[in-house]
Amino acid sequence: MLTRLNKGKDILTKEITDIDYAAEIDRLRKEMNAVILAHYYQEPEIQDTADYIGDSLQLARAAEKTNADVIVFAGVHFMAETAKIINPDKLVLIPDMNAGCSLAEGCPAPLLQKFKDKHPGHILISYINCSAEVKAISDIICTSSNAGKIVGQIPPDTKIIFAPDKNLGRYLIKKTGRDMVLWQGACIVHETFSSKKILQLKLEYPGAKIIAHPECEESILDNADFVGSTSALLDFAEKNESAEFIVATEPGILHQMEKNCPGKKFISAPPESACSCNECPYMKLNTMEKLYNCMKKRSPEIIMDETLRSKAYLSIQRMLDMSE
Repeated sequence: MLTRLNKGKDILTKEITDIDYAAEIDRLRKEMNAVILAHYYQEPEIQDTADYIGDSLQLARAAEKTNADVIVFAGVHFMAETAKIINPDKLVLIPDMNAGCSLAEGCPAPLLQKFKDKHPGHILISYINCSAEVKAISDIICTSSNAGKIVGQIPPDTKIIFAPDKNLGRYLIKKTGRDMVLWQGACIVHETFSSKKILQLKLEYPGAKIIAHPECEESILDNADFVGSTSALLDFAEKNESAEFIVATEPGILHQMEKNCPGKKFISAPPESACSCNECPYMKLNTMEKLYNCMKKRSPEIIMDETLRSKAYLSIQRMLDMSE
């Protein structure tokens, strides 16, 4: 009797694990009239299943233009929030509600408001890696793709607070020549890269180009051959003649780099310690199983107070208008 029960349990387990998630997700996508948006830092199988893959700006634009009834956001919480802010009447789902962001968590809106109050006469430009509450008190939102362009459009006599990423802010000060007051936040992933180990890799691959995201620390950026947003790094890798690249950003981007650049070699920049700290633990919470379940159950859903949403929308719309 016990053997029979165990056999039945084995069959049940096999049935569960034999689900073709890609096929089921595609079926649900058609039934729900859904669009799946995925960030470059997602697992390769999620990227391959998505309708649109991109960085924060590309995905915000895709969310703005979609005619789908349902937006399924395979990314982190602030990204799904942004999609809901732009699309209040659409169902916005996220595979794992716990997929947060260290930058967003390190910049609570009440504390940022106090910081803003201490600097009267300043406008607040916030990196998109922030909560809806922070977006609501910001004047303009930016991404790493358009931050330089947006800062460049601010009148020279207007003082600027930049939050929450100090590394991106410091990079923008150097790039644009604009003095800005910086909130002292940082990305836990981009702060893990080791300059020493990257330079050791450069000795091993002397012909390799070092390419880095501007969320990295200054010592990494100073040694980089190219600094840019996730999409800009991908574009550089495609167009540059080098056959080897050392990539200082979350290694999820390597999947698209390898797909788009056959024959080129991409080496993920190592963290300071012998760990997988260069992988975003929040991004990696999403899986194909969770993506399937959230579509099947239509949950977790992003729900937002309309007053908060409408305030946050203004700063995002300014970003989109200034990015044209």
